[in-house]
Amino acid sequence: MPLILNFAYVLLLSVLSPWLFVRSLRTGRYRRDVRAKVLGSHFFVKDARLSIWFHGVSVGEVHLLRQLVKAFRERHPDWRVVVSSTTDTGLAEARKHFADLEVIAYPFDFSWAVRRTIRSISPKLIVLAESELWPNFLRAANRLQVPVVVANGRMSPRSFRRYAKFAGLARTIFFNRIRAFGMQSEMYATNLRKLGVNSVQVTGNVKYDGVLLDRENSKTAELGRQLGIGEDELVWVAGSTHDPEERIVLSVFSRIRERFPKLRLIVVPRSPERFDEVAQMIVSAGLTNERRSRWPAQPTSPSVILIDTMGELGPAWGLATIGFTGGSLNDTRGGQSMIEPAAFAVPVLFGPHTWNFKDAVAGLLECNGAIRVLDEVELEREVVRLLDNPELRVTMGQAARSFVMSQQGATDRTLDMMDAVFV
Repeated sequence: MPLILNFAYVLLLSVLSPWLFVRSLRTGRYRRDVRAKVLGSHFFVKDARLSIWFHGVSVGEVHLLRQLVKAFRERHPDWRVVVSSTTDTGLAEARKHFADLEVIAYPFDFSWAVRRTIRSISPKLIVLAESELWPNFLRAANRLQVPVVVANGRMSPRSFRRYAKFAGLARTIFFNRIRAFGMQSEMYATNLRKLGVNSVQVTGNVKYDGVLLDRENSKTAELGRQLGIGEDELVWVAGSTHDPEERIVLSVFSRIRERFPKLRLIVVPRSPERFDEVAQMIVSAGLTNERRSRWPAQPTSPSVILIDTMGELGPAWGLATIGFTGGSLNDTRGGQSMIEPAAFAVPVLFGPHTWNFKDAVAGLLECNGAIRVLDEVELEREVVRLLDNPELRVTMGQAARSFVMSQQGATDRTLDMMDAVFV
């Protein structure tokens, strides 16, 4: 099996290499840590402490790990902690937030690369955040007798249907090699059990524990000061947006801005490679604007602010009067997290495609802390309704924050699951 997989990976990379080369020239991606990804990471300094390896695929999972790693280190201060990520942006975030830890590139699923990395770290436990199951990696971990657990796991209806087509094979090469699954919700756990997996428990969603509740926190206050956001201004934050959501939001904003002259729009695209594209959209819409990465020494008060830097969406949510979470009017993404703005008591709007956050959406809608819209027409109608009604905004925001607080506690349950594996 490893030889077959290695051959398949080499063949796939060969086919994709022209496309990857062009993408690398255009975006700068795929250039960093190539040696470590292909050959595996090797540590020359031996460490006698017990080791644990946390992995998060990209930025979202790395942010989730911030809470989990912090709590693990408080519970087990003598352990060596290694963190990995797959994407360039994920690695950049990990190196920023885990500056005092060893941060490595997650190896490609070549048998030699994963084996070398696992042996070098010699972890007592490997923790995968949400997903990222690769057959050679799991096989190598099992052969080296290193238990693997999934934290904050998901099994969406779409993933379930895909795995169900070859459930027996999936159990053999993936699920039976995981010691324990800590799932976000009963629905995800049930889907996994239907595939014949028994080592499943519901631990809840760690993302509820890691969010800020105080809108007056220092990062938000400093960002508001730098952006020149006045206390009497209304701020609409459209966060983690995907194509075509920026066009939709800009179109709505253009039509309503005369009615709400104190309204400002902050747009935060999900993918850094789209920053220039979105900046051009704003210019084409004829709106005064500034890019965060090029913020002038003497800033004006642009109607639209493009956050084209990493790590500032969280603080930006604390500035929001209303919020829209992206990936939800785009029918291929399944939605981005609405938990952060809800925790800040921001009335949240999102589209119909939110299967990645089914439980959060259900809870927020049930408590009237959020509004689901189907299209641009409904988005405009509900944005106007919220901007016209301060009392509704307060009521919705308080309901959203209360819901988030009621869901907290998943971090401790996840750590208990991990402790049970290696104790």
